[in-house]
Formats: sequence, C-alpha cells, structure tokens
Amino acid sequence: MTLAMAAFAVEDMFIKSATTRLAVGEVLMLFGLGGMICFMLLTRAAGQRIWHPAVISPLLLMKAGFEVVGRLGYTLGIALTPLSNASAILQATPLVVVAGAALFFRERVGPRRWAAIGLGFVGVLVILRPGMEGFVPAALWTVLGLLGFAGRDLTTRAAPKVLSNFQLGIYGFAALIPTGAIILAFSGTPALPESRTLLLIGGAVVFGVSAYWALTAAMRIGEVSVVTPFRYTRLIFALIMGVLVFGERPDLATLAGAGLIIASGIYTLLRGART
Repeated sequence: MTLAMAAFAVEDMFIKSATTRLAVGEVLMLFGLGGMICFMLLTRAAGQRIWHPAVISPLLLMKAGFEVVGRLGYTLGIALTPLSNASAILQATPLVVVAGAALFFRERVGPRRWAAIGLGFVGVLVILRPGMEGFVPAALWTVLGLLGFAGRDLTTRAAPKVLSNFQLGIYGFAALIPTGAIILAFSGTPALPESRTLLLIGGAVVFGVSAYWALTAAMRIGEVSVVTPFRYTRLIFALIMGVLVFGERPDLATLAGAGLIIASGIYTLLRGART
C-alpha cells in the first residue's frame, strides 16, 4: 500500500503537469489508453485472457462505475486546485473504506475507531473551510473523487477471485477513457499533444500502472480496515511533490486538517491491529 501511494503521488505530479499543456479530458483519455495497453501486455505475458466473462458481472460493472466517478472527481480536483490540498482531502478515503468494510463486510470497527473516523471527517472540513473566505468550490471535485475511490476499493475487495490483478488493471484503466471523454465533452477542446506532453502522460502511465497493481494486491490480500490506513503516506509524498515541483506552500488550515486526518488514520491502524 505504501508503494502504491508513492507511485500515485508521482503519477499525480505528471498528470497535473500535463493538464497545463492539454485539456484535462484528453489527458485522462490518453492516460487510460496507455495504462490499458500496458495491462493487456502484462496479462498476455502471464498467459491469461484479456477478456473474461466475469467482467460483465454486476460487481465488476459497479467497480467500473466507481472508477469513473473517482477519476472524474480527483483529476478535476488536482487540475483546478493545489496538489497538496487535493491530496490532503483524498486522505479521507480510508475513513470511508473502513466504514464501508464495517457495514458491508462485517469487519469489526469499535466505538473508538468510529470516533476516530469522525475526527478525520472534521479534518476534511477544516481543509475545505465551507462558508469561509478560503473555501474553493473546485475542491468539492476531490470530495466526489474520494467517494468514488472508496467504492472502487470496496468492490475490488469483493471482486471475483477468477480475475487476476492484471485483468482488473485492464478494466480499471479502460474506464478512464469514457471518463476523459465526459470531461472533454463539457470542457476543453481536443488538440494534438506535443512530444513533451506525451512524455508526461507516459510517465503517469508507468507510475499509474505500478500503483494500480500494488493497490489492488493490497486490497485483495490484507484486511481492509488494517491495510487502508497506510494510504495516508500518500499525503507525505504529495506534499513533497507540491513543494518541489509546483512551488506550493500549504497554509495552516490545510496542514491542521491533514494532521487530524493522519492522526485518526494512525489511531485506526493501531486499533485495527489490536482487534
């Protein structure tokens, strides 16, 4: 999970850089196409079928829908707001996943961990600052993204075991193509990408494929409520990228909110290990 979060942070850096040169929807379509091709090659190299009947099962179709919602929201979030802010809000995803694991998978989550989840949501509100001067409406795209990603992770956990991580990767990245088309239909104009832009998208594909495989493996192997708190490491990597690459300087509210989210995550991890 930690490896996945580091790779996702680098992927976000490449995508945000590419969106300054090309329409967001087109970047996402090219990114999805590249990732899908990579996983198709990996699937064939492993001697597996690219198409499997289980793909059209209700659960996998639901997973694809959550993938579209997650990518749609988060890509717009990192394109329209600072990377550090979007990544900080995204750290609430494990809270939603743990709550979902308790509700749908009957995993044990006691009152103290529920309290920690509530504290994490307070941290999200501190970052968003609704009704205050620092409120940025575009940040709500990231909230939509985290809800989609939480649903994706929960359905990944329950995905049919007949599908390998490589096969799940194909369909996960394939879902980004219509997602990008949706964004492009409402904002932006298609254009021929420059070579530098293609390199940025290529870098996002390499790290995105690595991150997706590692995330899928973590969610299928480990107990959801124990593994997901390690997603908080993504914020550390994102802050580093935001400062070094984009010159961002997170304000006190963002750092305070992120601190609340991380504190709740660490506590949830410790309580999960005890149970």
